[in-house]
Amino acid sequence: MQRAKASPAKRTLGALKGFFSKPANVILIVFLVALCFLTLYPLILLVGETFTVHAGREARATDQLVGAFTTYHFDKLLFTLNDGGPQGFTLSNSWIQFYEPLMNTLAVSVTASFIAILFGGTVAWLVTRTDMKYKKFVSAVFVFPYIMPSWTLALFWQTFFRNTLVGTGTANGILAAVFGVYMPEWFVYGYFPISMVLGLHYAPFAYILIGGILRNMDANLEEAATILKTPRSRILRRITLPIVRPAMLSTLLLVFASSMSAYAVPVFLGSPVRYYVLSTKMMSLMNTYPGQGYIIAAVMILFGVAILAFNQKVTGSRKSYTTVTGKSGQVSLIKLKKANRPIAVALLVLMLLVAVLPLLSFALESVTIKAGNYSLDNMTLEFWIGRDLDYLDQGDSNGILLSPKIWRALGYSLLLAVTCSLVAGTCGVLVGYGIARRRGSRLANAVNALSFFPYLMPSLAFGAIYLAMSTRIPLLHGFVLLALIGSVKYLPFASRSGVGAMLQLSGEIEEAAVIVGVPWWKRMARILFPIQKSSFLSGYLLPMVSCMRELSLFVLLVPTSNTILTTMLMQYSEKGWAQFGNAINLLIIAVVLLINLLVNKLTGASIDKGIGG
Repeated sequence: MQRAKASPAKRTLGALKGFFSKPANVILIVFLVALCFLTLYPLILLVGETFTVHAGREARATDQLVGAFTTYHFDKLLFTLNDGGPQGFTLSNSWIQFYEPLMNTLAVSVTASFIAILFGGTVAWLVTRTDMKYKKFVSAVFVFPYIMPSWTLALFWQTFFRNTLVGTGTANGILAAVFGVYMPEWFVYGYFPISMVLGLHYAPFAYILIGGILRNMDANLEEAATILKTPRSRILRRITLPIVRPAMLSTLLLVFASSMSAYAVPVFLGSPVRYYVLSTKMMSLMNTYPGQGYIIAAVMILFGVAILAFNQKVTGSRKSYTTVTGKSGQVSLIKLKKANRPIAVALLVLMLLVAVLPLLSFALESVTIKAGNYSLDNMTLEFWIGRDLDYLDQGDSNGILLSPKIWRALGYSLLLAVTCSLVAGTCGVLVGYGIARRRGSRLANAVNALSFFPYLMPSLAFGAIYLAMSTRIPLLHGFVLLALIGSVKYLPFASRSGVGAMLQLSGEIEEAAVIVGVPWWKRMARILFPIQKSSFLSGYLLPMVSCMRELSLFVLLVPTSNTILTTMLMQYSEKGWAQFGNAINLLIIAVVLLINLLVNKLTGASIDKGIGG
């Protein structure tokens, strides 16, 4: 007898049942829906906010009802000409509020990117391709500035170089007070210091990415060129640099995107001389004209999307950058000869200046009564352990170690960091599993792109779109809002870690467990996770450390009743209580380093593993 054909409905039902019987498909569908809601939906709301009248000055300026449609924000921010001036691109409000900060942002971001590439790439080459001394120490210390909050170097720069002759300074820094050296304004505030600080902060990022390529690249081509007596400079120019060019380009673009979103560094080093970038101008506009602030946020996001598209176009034009099958196990290190020790010592001194001296300056500033006076008679521990101090006028007048307000903020920060770490890390593992098991499919590619998209959104702009979303969804307030935005923002770190770890695992490992009937959750918990424990735990650690030192992402969203340490530091610094600000900064750094150390000792995972030496 001929079997009756199944109806289209039954065939569709069977196909759906077979599709959803695979855990990877279920995971990808769930995250596709969730990430669309958490990334694309807020963007739509953000665009809507740029055409909406907000309460306060906007309502009075437009003479319209709150919530009404308007193009006032675009006219005011982008097309406001000088009153009575010549028509054209000679702008007054638009130039001050948007175009000049945009030019400043581009200048700072480009310069910082090249500093990071040049410095980080050079150190990576010295560690991986030469016989330089003290490699392990340099490798460990070099990533230290990246572990610390981004404003650490900015505070140090200001503390060390400020003087009464520049900016709004009312006291001399260490260099002027102790050595009598007064640096010019361009060196202390504005374009140059912001670019330098951001470049030094992101140099370890370039070091890790470029160094990883240099360490793992095939050395056969270099060895062949060496045998043919090709000069080292030609080998570097014609072989080494082309191989690492994709990593350099990706690093350049990612550092550029990160520099564009920087907020704390331009605040500390730009505000005293009214040098504004998009992030600082956006922050000021959000408090007065939110619609214009949302436009700047949208512009910053457009830059992030353009950077992603350009990176994909360039690096995606070739499926692989492998040049030789197989890998030489022998790497011929360049002998630095007599220059070895001087280069190593110079690099060590620079590392100590960038990583250790800032901590010493914060400790010194936190015990100084009167700024600019560093004599022993002018030092006290009351900012740390004092009681009933006259400096504070907000009810809590104790030093930071005896302040209930500080300890509440620390507890709130730790709770937020742990929550974001658990959520982002777990989601990263699941996303990694789904993408690895359905690698190459449209569904996997879509989830992969959406999971990485939050990284390209500037932190301050990302906070702005979630602020817009919180006005539409009543449940998104307080800790829930902070935990959600932190988890989504740090998901790219965890998902990259999860995808990389899962792609290293052969499917045969899981197939063997499937044959004997092991449930999916048990395969994950008992087989896959233990094998790649170190890689997965790094996906948990990086969100935790990043959250503890984050300011730009949370500054628009933190409720005043539950202040976290980073926003409290900003409040103290803005009110002129520099001693308390420096003490809180030291406390944040100590907590971040302690978390990293504990996790490293307990699990072996660490963000400062670098590329070794």
